[in-house]
Amino acid sequence: MGELPVYRWRLAPDGYATRRQLRALGLRPAGQDVAAELRRPRKRRGPLVAYLYRIDRAKPIRPMTPAKWAALAKANVAQQVCPNCRRDAEYRIPRSLGMCVTCAYPEEQCAA
Repeated sequence: MGELPVYRWRLAPDGYATRRQLRALGLRPAGQDVAAELRRPRKRRGPLVAYLYRIDRAKPIRPMTPAKWAALAKANVAQQVCPNCRRDAEYRIPRSLGMCVTCAYPEEQCAA
């Protein structure tokens, strides 16, 4: 594979899109290689890079099947159960805490 074409930020030619732009169009890269790069210079760190894909080679996104919807719902429910007290917190438990707020800060619950 040769050197990728590099374009300045917001100056890519028509026919190219990032993954997010493809998704907004209802498309996916479909296994194609990166076709070009967008670069935006930054002063303190290295350049900000975005990869571009060819729109004409993209394929429609695959629809969610009932099995995928069920698996997603099961995963969301699992993220709401506190591993410490085993109760449903009714919100997604923060990874930073690793448990529900009631278990993480029991002294504040007693004061309230």
